[in-house]
Amino acid sequence: MVLFGSLAEKLQNTLRKLKSKGKLSEAEVNEALREIRLALLEADVNFKVVKEFLSKVKERAVGQEVLESLTPGQQVVKIVYEELANLMGSHESKINWASRPPTVIVLAGLQGSGKTTTAAKLAYFCQKQGRRPLLVAADVYRPAAVEQLKILGQQCQLPVFSLEEGCSPVDITRLSLEQAVKSGYDPVIVDTAGRLHIDEEMMDELRAIKGTIQPHEVLLVLDAMTGQDAVKVAETFHQQVGLTGVILTKLDGDTRGGAALSVRAVTGCPIKFIGVGEKVEALEAFHPDRIAARILGMGDVLTIIERAQAAFDQAQAREFQRKLRQKDFTLEDFLEQLKQIKKMGSLDELLSLFPGSGPFKQLKGLQVDERELLHMEAIIQSMTPEERRNPTIINGSRKRRIAAGSGTSVQAVNRLLRQFSEAQKLMERLSELSSGKKTKGKGFFPFLS
Repeated sequence: MVLFGSLAEKLQNTLRKLKSKGKLSEAEVNEALREIRLALLEADVNFKVVKEFLSKVKERAVGQEVLESLTPGQQVVKIVYEELANLMGSHESKINWASRPPTVIVLAGLQGSGKTTTAAKLAYFCQKQGRRPLLVAADVYRPAAVEQLKILGQQCQLPVFSLEEGCSPVDITRLSLEQAVKSGYDPVIVDTAGRLHIDEEMMDELRAIKGTIQPHEVLLVLDAMTGQDAVKVAETFHQQVGLTGVILTKLDGDTRGGAALSVRAVTGCPIKFIGVGEKVEALEAFHPDRIAARILGMGDVLTIIERAQAAFDQAQAREFQRKLRQKDFTLEDFLEQLKQIKKMGSLDELLSLFPGSGPFKQLKGLQVDERELLHMEAIIQSMTPEERRNPTIINGSRKRRIAAGSGTSVQAVNRLLRQFSEAQKLMERLSELSSGKKTKGKGFFPFLS
């Protein structure tokens, strides 16, 4: 699922109309702003936030400098992008690391927001940064919450601190901090109890935990799909406990993702991370400028670079680069790259990160899951070495033979060949980026240079 799918589509369509015009009148700008307003409100962006955002955009967009410029449409798009990024915080807000470890991070939130899973994701994220996180199971009320965190910890090879039943969350967090100091863990990530709704008992407990362990971060885990309710929850938690930031989950759900555009403006709390999937690695640092670029269809090449660096080892990447330069990209390479890309996220989302990814329509909707990969592998293995290297020789009779040999259909073979053709175009695009032909400075894979 592409982040902000419906909102992004509406905003891009509106701004595309502006860019196509040679000159703009104030009336045309106002009509575009009306469409933007409707799109934002439908995505559940807070009404006051929408009003203030459009006021800032209009003030800049109807100026003489814009309306009389050679590219007024592009100027308006630039203004919308800049104001959208400012609305969400303008720059990344990183974890406030302690000068003397361990850094203590308390996660708070309502039941169902994905708090326990997010605790594991955040620990995994920190582990990938070279740190030694300790997870703390301080939710003693929800059935199986402690067990869930232990299972997640085992899956990621992360230590989990817990005590026997009957211990209070305050005692658990205090003793976990002592353990972290002894064993050199950093950060300490505390999963606290959630409730179905905000109540005084919940807030009292959080205040007691905060007073006991003096955390460096108190992060609220918010379900972005709850829309306006998410912003109200954030306001209440911030007033009652004092937050240092927010983690938005379920942003890949798309239905009411306007919380991401509202929560910073309403509460003043920065969004520090976003959850973009169910897997433990599906947590990203929140970059307002990159998210604004994604929403407006400008692409997000920096995020692709970071994911590629994490998914590909350097030897693999160099060999892949050589094949691209020599135009030696075969069906076997295609299958191998799909396996690697699977580590980077869904293909639909990755394609959305490219500026103007429209040319790769055949790849849209391609599911890079184990079952699909097995079918594709069976088809490719049923081909001769010459067919894998040069798919253009595969005629009707060859397709029937390949389909029979792989236990699939001729339609499945045709689909694979179409997707391979589109992938070749995508790889040529990547090669141009990596060699610097279409970009200034470092290439697409800077670690290859």
